[in-house]
Amino acid sequence: MKPYPSPSFQSIPINSRILVALSGGVDSGVCAQLLINAGYQVEGIHMTNWQDDDGYCSAAEDLEFANLLCQKLKIPLHQINFSTEYKEKVFDDFINQLNSGLTPNPDIACNTYIKFGALRSYASKLDATILATGHYAKIIKNNDQTELHTSIDNNKDQTYFLYDLSQEQLSNAFFPLGDLLKSDVRKIAKEFSLPMADKKDSTGICFIGERPFEDFLLKYIDKKIGYITDINGNNIGNHIGLPFYTLGQRQGLKIGGVKGASENPWFVAKKNYETNTLIAVQGSDHPMLFSHKLTFIKPNWINEIKSFDGLSLSARIRHRQKPQECLVEQQSDQMYLVTFSNSQRAISPGQHIVLYSGTRCLGGGVIQSQI
Repeated sequence: MKPYPSPSFQSIPINSRILVALSGGVDSGVCAQLLINAGYQVEGIHMTNWQDDDGYCSAAEDLEFANLLCQKLKIPLHQINFSTEYKEKVFDDFINQLNSGLTPNPDIACNTYIKFGALRSYASKLDATILATGHYAKIIKNNDQTELHTSIDNNKDQTYFLYDLSQEQLSNAFFPLGDLLKSDVRKIAKEFSLPMADKKDSTGICFIGERPFEDFLLKYIDKKIGYITDINGNNIGNHIGLPFYTLGQRQGLKIGGVKGASENPWFVAKKNYETNTLIAVQGSDHPMLFSHKLTFIKPNWINEIKSFDGLSLSARIRHRQKPQECLVEQQSDQMYLVTFSNSQRAISPGQHIVLYSGTRCLGGGVIQSQI
């Protein structure tokens, strides 16, 4: 394991007052420990973004772990409730996009509007000069510019979720785990006997947690039953409403034996909102599931990009995907065309594409269409 703190800490003045966003998980817990080891003045903050009493929300447990950590580290813990802001800025838009036929990613909006929006503003009220989080990413200062770079842990890298941040938002942010592997983080947590050393990582969308996705959405979106058809228009089943399905999805289609069809599994290939029809194909490698090109809108560039000429470009269309070689052409002020060297599976409008040049995250936008 590498020595810690890593050299990246040297970019933060030692007299900095750092507020660490404590989720109650091991990543943010180790952030606080490393910063204290390095001699910084550290305080913790735990934010509540979603409140639900149906047994799936882990807010109470998360707060308990954050409290236990701060007691062990002998640092203050601030608490703030952003449930109202989260509903207005993230959740309502999530539901609206689903109803519009898109596949949104609320975790990206949460970073932009809540963690590095509302929380960052609150941190400044506490006179904290730096907001540190447990994201696996790196910030590099290059002259007067702040650059976002990928973590050394390729499997955990979270720059995909951070691409929509601005220069201003990144300028006072710090990601202490950028030079560590997840296995290193677990070792550090156990070495310092942190309360969450053996706590399981949270997965999935924050407000859904471990609950069934369909059951959750049924509380906010009405069923609109329609047909599932094959590519020839033959009815092979029924769906409960197009917002409940994503392109490339296999589970939950409930398509039984279809006369004349093989035993291969069925996958969602297209959603037709005009006819309220779900089109499914057989086999995970069916041609209808793949595209070489896409367009994206609502671009955000972390640093100014005057031209893509001369840049070696790659892109992700989902978290943890290996960056894919591509070319980018600007079509207008707000629209770009991306051509991939290799065809991409299940490109979904409403999802996000994030562009890279080597380890540097350039930015990205919202996928408008596949071509």
